[in-house]
Amino acid sequence: MEDESSNWLIPKVLLLSVILSLVIVKGMSLFWWRPRKIEEHFSKQGIRGPPYHFFIGNVKELVGMMLKASSHPMPFSHNILPRVLSFYHHWRKIYGATFLVWFGPTSRLTVADPDLIREIFSKSEFYEKNEAHPLVKQLEGDGLLSLKGEKWAHHRKIISPTFHMENLKLLIPVVLKSVTEMVEKWSEKLSETGEVEVDVYEWYQNLTEDVISRTAFGSSYEDGRAIFRLQAQQMILCAEAFQKVFIPGYSFFPTKGNLKSWKLDKEIRKSLLRLIEWRRKREESKELEPEPAAAAKDLLALMIQAKNVTVQDIVEECKSFFFAGKQTTSNLLTWTTILLAMHPEWQAKARDEVLRVCGSRDVPTKDHVVKLKTLGMILNESLRLYPPIVATIRRAKSDVELGGYKIPCGTELLIPIIAVHHDQAIWGNDVNEFNPDRFANGVPRAAKHPVGFIPFGLGARTCIGQNLAILQAKLTLAIMIQRFTFHLAPTYQHAPTVLMLLYPQHGAPITFRKLNSCEDR
Repeated sequence: MEDESSNWLIPKVLLLSVILSLVIVKGMSLFWWRPRKIEEHFSKQGIRGPPYHFFIGNVKELVGMMLKASSHPMPFSHNILPRVLSFYHHWRKIYGATFLVWFGPTSRLTVADPDLIREIFSKSEFYEKNEAHPLVKQLEGDGLLSLKGEKWAHHRKIISPTFHMENLKLLIPVVLKSVTEMVEKWSEKLSETGEVEVDVYEWYQNLTEDVISRTAFGSSYEDGRAIFRLQAQQMILCAEAFQKVFIPGYSFFPTKGNLKSWKLDKEIRKSLLRLIEWRRKREESKELEPEPAAAAKDLLALMIQAKNVTVQDIVEECKSFFFAGKQTTSNLLTWTTILLAMHPEWQAKARDEVLRVCGSRDVPTKDHVVKLKTLGMILNESLRLYPPIVATIRRAKSDVELGGYKIPCGTELLIPIIAVHHDQAIWGNDVNEFNPDRFANGVPRAAKHPVGFIPFGLGARTCIGQNLAILQAKLTLAIMIQRFTFHLAPTYQHAPTVLMLLYPQHGAPITFRKLNSCEDR
């Protein structure tokens, strides 16, 4: 019996030994030999970078620099690259603008040359969007932000009518209603001194929730706003995840953070499914009630009416639209307000234009919007200095050649948008100054290179919602400038920080004073 038992155990032990050996070899290949081979490959081409560390890459140094940079506010300066993208700023000085950095065992090549960036964005057959962190993908949805190939093209075609300028103009009453309600609440808060301090970052978050919900869901926008609250909680979990080494498969473990994230995602999906079903029944019965912008095409109606689109597809697109639409627009409004508070001479110029075009009491119309040239220049300069997305990533789909460099398949290319926007060679000696005049002759002539300004991306995947973001920002600022003068509150601390998008770490407290005299103008 003992001999039989021993004979039975020997193959099992051998099998386990073989499996363990394979796992070790696979692990060594993924976490050591392959990274060393990639380092050698780029080193031969003159590309270096911080040395790779087993398993964690450069994450420890990278996170350390980010935490140190965000540990205290900075002076009132627009030279924010050292704080916002500290690892790039630091290693660029050592290794040059093109260097290799490791996020765990994943290699990323930084590309800041505008010619190379144009090539990457224009050749989608060679470069694709990289797979987002699982928690990020769960937050932003598997919609236009992450879809690829034919499905991405099909969805973009369906959704595009929502963002055509003619359709957006029909949504102006919706935006005006939300903005007017907001500024009237500010007016009610004015103290005896005629001033009120407002954290505009929080207010703009609520404002864009309202506008995006109405744009996406029409009459059922209130249900949409509830979903924003759940997504905000997911963003916090994502921010915590970014400060840790990404371990493949870790998102499937029932950790405290993952359990909370799964619960939030389940609630969001449940709310969206309920909303979609309710709206579908109303569409089928043709009993939709008239809305303020009844002729406008809202996202949900277009998706429901489209062919080859499942309910799951609609859920994912709604998540994408909610996340991207809210964060991009609210951040643009926040930084532009901060800039106008910092630079009263440009606030006065913008006010002169608004009062001349719109009058002192009339709300802006679709005809007014196109005439607000100065406000458009200010928004562009805000997007240049404080772009919502500070960097983006593309992945080589095969072995390719980029500007003479040989890029292996699977290499991720990190494009530091904020570094391009703050490049003195592209923008001149006043690169870190707030100067909207540089856009006086339009975006193409503002910089020394046409790819020097890419706040909404470039090429086929340019942000589909940029027209809505600019329209909402123009209307909001026009109404605000008509009614108030404003400056930075004494409690304001200048601390641009990245939490997926660029935001003010300590909020954006602004002091408003009612505009009611000739002296104010």
